[in-house]
Amino acid sequence: MAQSDTVSRILDTAEVLFAERGFAETSLRNITSKARVNLAAVNYHFGSKKALIQAVFSRYLDPFTQRFHSALDELESRYADSTIPLEELLETMATTVLAVPAERNSLKIFMRLLGLAYSQAQGHLRRHIQEHYGDVFTRFTELVRKATPDLPDAERFWRLHFMLGTVIFTLSGLDALRDIASKDYQEQVTVRDLVRRLRPVVVAAMNAPLPPDINEEHHANAHVS
Repeated sequence: MAQSDTVSRILDTAEVLFAERGFAETSLRNITSKARVNLAAVNYHFGSKKALIQAVFSRYLDPFTQRFHSALDELESRYADSTIPLEELLETMATTVLAVPAERNSLKIFMRLLGLAYSQAQGHLRRHIQEHYGDVFTRFTELVRKATPDLPDAERFWRLHFMLGTVIFTLSGLDALRDIASKDYQEQVTVRDLVRRLRPVVVAAMNAPLPPDINEEHHANAHVS
């Protein structure tokens, strides 16, 4: 068996088991048994379970980051010195996510993994993502800041994460949502259909009026500064 084939089999198996069971609940022995490789192969190629988790994410995030940087380059060139509209930024991110092929499994697998990265204590993974991919997310966040100048920074942070949670929940539950739409509403829904429906919802959420107490605090701080 070629080395690349061994690595691919380990990664293919690991991402499915992590998505189904969680990081803590999936042991290296679970992975080696299903991938039909020995533990020494995992240790040789990855060194540790943490490194394997990071490698699973990198397989998605490497192509995403490259494509997203290019997409943002194109947007900045098109809008020159003007502010890129929030709708364009969110549409570009969604399009880029869909453009990165889930070659071994599916988009819903990666969305489940993202949800687990937030919900389970994986500090090493957040550090890994920040170190290797933080620049593209920092760039995107800065463009969102320019598109939403009236939002306080803390409020923008929360709304971006509310938006991310909505997207992760929707796309990770894709099969169930499609089944409900088909049985209850006689609709056949594609991923792109869902993205088109999500877009106005998340844009409206980002642009929603500030709660009164936060709005008053924001204006008071602005007056002081």
